Amino acid sequence: MKKRAIGILRAIGLGIFLVVALFPLIWIFLTSIKPATEVYTFPVKYLPSRATFEAYRYLFSFARFNMYFKNSFVVATVSAGFSTFFSLMAGYVLTRERFKLRTFLILVLFFVQMLPTYLIMIPQFTMFSRLKLTNTLTSVIIIYTGFGSAFGTIMARAFLKNLPRTIEEAALIDGCNRFQALFRVVIPLLLPGVGSIFSFCFVNSWNEVFTAVLFLHTDSKMTVPVALYSFVSKAGIQWNVMAAGIIVALLPTIVVFSLAQKYIVEGLTQGAIKA
Repeated sequence: MKKRAIGILRAIGLGIFLVVALFPLIWIFLTSIKPATEVYTFPVKYLPSRATFEAYRYLFSFARFNMYFKNSFVVATVSAGFSTFFSLMAGYVLTRERFKLRTFLILVLFFVQMLPTYLIMIPQFTMFSRLKLTNTLTSVIIIYTGFGSAFGTIMARAFLKNLPRTIEEAALIDGCNRFQALFRVVIPLLLPGVGSIFSFCFVNSWNEVFTAVLFLHTDSKMTVPVALYSFVSKAGIQWNVMAAGIIVALLPTIVVFSLAQKYIVEGLTQGAIKA
């Protein structure tokens, strides 16, 4: 009887938590399918009298959201790919090699993670302006790759700590060089960790706003977060269109985490054992 009561209380607690956690998302979705006239009615109508997808049609027909979506996908995918690659390289060196500045470099990585983004925006903007790379996707990709690599290297180092050196030594004895041992032996064994690093870097790049707003000015270069930000100033705030944009912007992150869920859980568990 006591166990049953505890189970019921847990179920109730979980239900309350899910309602609180999912309510904002449900509210945004319901707002996105409301007719424009019902968005501003008072008292508030929680459910639309009729579902309409006018906001989504406007989003892709007139707001050119498909172009913003493509820009975000390119930036997030390329920066996440580079971040994952550099993270594995740096993590491997910091884990397997012994050299004087190793501890210092590890501390620098942690320091970069604690550094507020806005603190280095002016030096970054000045540097990219001199290189004539402002208002280009390249500048944003480089910045995202830098921050993603710092975070990813910390994760990669934790994963590599749990991989026995004997596996690489066996590959080296069989005739592999360092790069061959890394790409043919180590990385295949770290696929959960690789999936975790790529997923987190992808989502961080996809959702980042501050850097993108500062560096991307023209309409053709905007990413999804910048486009949503610009909706506020262009036509007041069309809440149903804004809500539709938020729902569309959430889809890639949901898909990435859904597809990589197994790898993320395994990777984080793997990295937490001896990290």
